[in-house]
Amino acid sequence: MTHPHLLHGAALLAALSLPSLAAAADPEPDAKAEGSVTLGSRGAAADGSAEGKDAPSKEARRQARKDAIAAEKNKPWIQRHAPRRNSWELGVYGGVGVVSRGLGLAEDGLPFRRYGRIAPDIGIRAGYYPIRWLGLELDGNVLPSEVDGGGASALVYGARFQPVLQLPMWRIVPFVTVGAGVLGVSSDAAAFGKDADFVLSYGGGVKLHLTRNVGLRFDFRSNLSEKARGDDLADTGEYLLGLFVRLGPRPKPAPAPADRDGDGFVDAEDACVDEAGVAPDGCPIRDADGDGFLDSEDACVDEAGVAPDGCPIRDTDGDGFMDPEDACVDEAGVEPDGCPIRDTDGDGILDDVDACKDEPETNNGFEDGDGCPDEVPEAVKAFTGAIEGIYFETAKAIIRPRSQSTLERAAKVLADYPDVRVEISGHTDDRGKRDMNMKLSADRAEAVKTWLTEHGIDASRITTRGAGPDEPVADNATKPGRAKNRRIEFKILTD
Repeated sequence: MTHPHLLHGAALLAALSLPSLAAAADPEPDAKAEGSVTLGSRGAAADGSAEGKDAPSKEARRQARKDAIAAEKNKPWIQRHAPRRNSWELGVYGGVGVVSRGLGLAEDGLPFRRYGRIAPDIGIRAGYYPIRWLGLELDGNVLPSEVDGGGASALVYGARFQPVLQLPMWRIVPFVTVGAGVLGVSSDAAAFGKDADFVLSYGGGVKLHLTRNVGLRFDFRSNLSEKARGDDLADTGEYLLGLFVRLGPRPKPAPAPADRDGDGFVDAEDACVDEAGVAPDGCPIRDADGDGFLDSEDACVDEAGVAPDGCPIRDTDGDGFMDPEDACVDEAGVEPDGCPIRDTDGDGILDDVDACKDEPETNNGFEDGDGCPDEVPEAVKAFTGAIEGIYFETAKAIIRPRSQSTLERAAKVLADYPDVRVEISGHTDDRGKRDMNMKLSADRAEAVKTWLTEHGIDASRITTRGAGPDEPVADNATKPGRAKNRRIEFKILTD
């Protein structure tokens, strides 16, 4: 008679198995079925995922398998050979069975005898995995045993059906099982006779997929069956190590990337998925501005242009010289080459009027406009600074006649060197009122200028200034000093 606890367990196992079987019947998310039917004037046209393409050749299938194997090898070690759906596992195992001391597996009417505590355990199993995380497994095993203490032998056997729930992310796969079946014994009357009882089993373990098709499996399993005495259940344990092979469809290679326009560029990398094109982006070569230069060779794809680069002729610096004829395209310039007139030596005189464009002008008041370095002639230097020999009537701006020869020499120098410009300044001693001295010094400088202009020197070359007593060159406390301070000075102008 079957123990009532075992009947309750069997009912619970059935209740737990039904949702799992229902889930296994549903297709996995990647097993999609898509298609459509369109009715038209020419009949029905079916559109499916195969798109009416011919079956791949044997060589193509072989290459696809190679690609799939290569892709598997490229995965991290822990992710290789993970469980696959629609696969079979066939295996053998061996191990140790720990028989319950109170196991009630014996023919009715025989006296109670105990089984030997430890027995070898050998078996086979077959499992089908419709989805990666769930399998349905049949299992059969034998435990050669004997009466406790020696004597008659007995062959304990078992057969079970059990769902297997596993974590399928890696090649190392933890799992649990819950199953039901039969546990029996075959022996003579001197041992246990012949008997079979209903058994519930549960357990767990781990698989290691060594290759794509071969793996190791370690199980621990507990078998609950009727106990010889009392209402409890006998618990026979098993510790098992097995080897299994995996059968089923080979891993499918990833589908070839879509190339809608058939130009050899997959859609994900094709900027023009509906137009056959060329490198680099899968688009046809265009002429966006319609100037006859294809965009791949056109430096100005949005502006119609001319040879050599498809760009319009420009005047970048806006100087009226088009760039092909402009030697200085980024600098506004003049004839003849469109470049600006430069000052090569940096002397302030542009090269077109600089007689020495590589040598800076010496700004010394002598020929400063020619752009060349030079020295002031000795004759000009002689009339620089305080000029001896120019005399005035006391407290007046009237030049005395004895100044004639000095002024004539000054006029000759200025006439010989027409580029020289001078400043004539008048100076006094500190005797008398300052305002009167300032006016007197200015009038005397102007008187010298008037004499020179009356003798042929252009007035524009001469400026005058009255310094009064403000710029002494000697001590006004002495008569000789005051005489030196009353003077006329010539200064060459460099401006």
